[in-house]
Amino acid sequence: MSAERVFLPEDVPEIERHFRLQFEATQSAWVLLYPEGMVKLSTSAGEIMKRIDGRATVNDVVTNLEETFPGADLRQDVMNFLKVAHERGWIGSKQ
Repeated sequence: MSAERVFLPEDVPEIERHFRLQFEATQSAWVLLYPEGMVKLSTSAGEIMKRIDGRATVNDVVTNLEETFPGADLRQDVMNFLKVAHERGWIGSKQ
């Protein structure tokens, strides 16, 4: 487990290098693959993770999601997910 991390709007999250995000048709879901196995992501987690590319800021991710899903205020949901994903070691952040 990683230490608790609070992501700021200007932070640039990135998927940790030992994980690979891909859509698994057999699972009908986005998954994180790693040497020891696979993590099947929920639909909302997959939507967030596929926007984490090591270039987009947290604010970019939120803005893109809110444009994709109009009328939804998703900032807090994204922030909560990023915290959990970091705790599980799935993501880090470029400083």
